[in-house]
Amino acid sequence: MFKKALRLSLLISVFLFTGFFAFVPNMVDRYINRTLHVSGPADKNSWYDSIPFVADLHCDALLWNRNLLDRHSFGHVDVPRMQEANVALEVFTVVTKTPVGINYDKNSDKTDQLTSLNIAQLRAPEDWLSLKARGIHQCAQLHKFAKDSKGEFRVITNKRELEKYIADRSSNHNLTAGLLGIEGAHCLEGDINNLNDFYKAGVRYIGLTHFFDNEWGGSAHGEKKGGLTEKGKQLLHKMDSLHITIDLAHASPATISDIFKATSGPLLVSHTGVKGTCDGVRNLSDEQILEIGRRHGLIGIGLWETAVCGTDADATARSMKYVADKIGVDKVALGSDFDGATHSSYDITGFPVIVKALIKQGFTRPEIEQIMGGNVRDFLLRNLPQ
Repeated sequence: MFKKALRLSLLISVFLFTGFFAFVPNMVDRYINRTLHVSGPADKNSWYDSIPFVADLHCDALLWNRNLLDRHSFGHVDVPRMQEANVALEVFTVVTKTPVGINYDKNSDKTDQLTSLNIAQLRAPEDWLSLKARGIHQCAQLHKFAKDSKGEFRVITNKRELEKYIADRSSNHNLTAGLLGIEGAHCLEGDINNLNDFYKAGVRYIGLTHFFDNEWGGSAHGEKKGGLTEKGKQLLHKMDSLHITIDLAHASPATISDIFKATSGPLLVSHTGVKGTCDGVRNLSDEQILEIGRRHGLIGIGLWETAVCGTDADATARSMKYVADKIGVDKVALGSDFDGATHSSYDITGFPVIVKALIKQGFTRPEIEQIMGGNVRDFLLRNLPQ
C-alpha cells in the first residue's frame, strides 16, 4: 500500500512539474500580452495593402517562448500576422531584466523577475545568471527564425541588405523582415567591449535604460532618475562609431537632456507618448519633441493606454497628429510596444484601423504612408551601417 502511494505521489509530482514548465509560461504570455480590440477584413480600406513599406519600431516578442513562424491566437506579433498586415519591418527588442513589482513611478535595480521566467521557459542555464547571455540568445533566436523561414523572413543589419530587401519586396509583399534593438543597456554588464558582441549579433539601436537606473544613465522609472553617467558618455561614443542608433525610450528627462548635449548622432524614441495629449511620466515634452525634430529623429507613438490616454486607434492617431504638427509628418512613426507585457489596443493585424484613424485626423495618403513605415525606411537608409 505504501509503495503504491509513493508511486502515485511521484507520478503526481512529475505531472505537476511537467505541467508547470509546459503551461505556466504560456499562460503568463496569454494573460499579460492581451489585445483589447479585434480587427477584421472590413477595417482595410481599398489601398492599405498597397502601402509599400509598413514598419513598427518596437516589439518584445523575443522575450516569450513562442515560435514566431507559427500563427498564434494570443500575443501581438508573429510572421503570419505580419504578412496578413502587409508589414515589411518589425523591430524586435531584447529585454533582459525587469524588477519585481514593476511600476511607472519608481523601481530599484535589486530584483529581477525575468530570471524565474527564463527558468520556467527552460532557457539555457547561462541565461539564468547572465543578462548578456539572455540578450545574445534572443538575438540568435531571431536569426534562427529567419533561417527556418524558407526566405519569407529576413534580419536586416545594414543599408545594403535593406536596399536589397526593398527591391525584392516590391515584387513579393509576402516577404517580411526584422531588425534588432536593445531595451536597457544593463545587458552589457558594465563592459563597453560587450557592445561589439551585440553589434555582431545584429543590434542596431539601443535604449540606455529600461525600468530602473543603471550604470549608463537614469531611467524615467528609476529611484534617482539622474542623468547620463561618464560611462554612459563613453558608450554613446562607441555606439556612434558602430552606427548604432540611440533610443531615448524610458530615459529620464535628465538623461535625455544629457544625450542631447553629448552627441549629435542619430536618435529616435522607439515607443512613447507625448505630454501634449497625454501627460505620462515617460511621455515627451514639447521641448524634447522639438529637439528630436531638429535632429531629424523619429518618434514612435504607442498603442497602450498610458502612452496615449486611450484604448483605441483614435488616441494613437491624435498623438501622431500632435507630433506632426510640431515637427513635421516625416518624424512620426509607429512604436507599438507589442508583446511588452501590455494590453495593446490591437495586435499587428489592427494596423489598418490606425490608417482609418489617421484619415479622420486629416492626413493625406502620402502622409499616412510615411507614418505607417516610410519614415522608418528612410531613417534606416540614412543611418544603418554601410
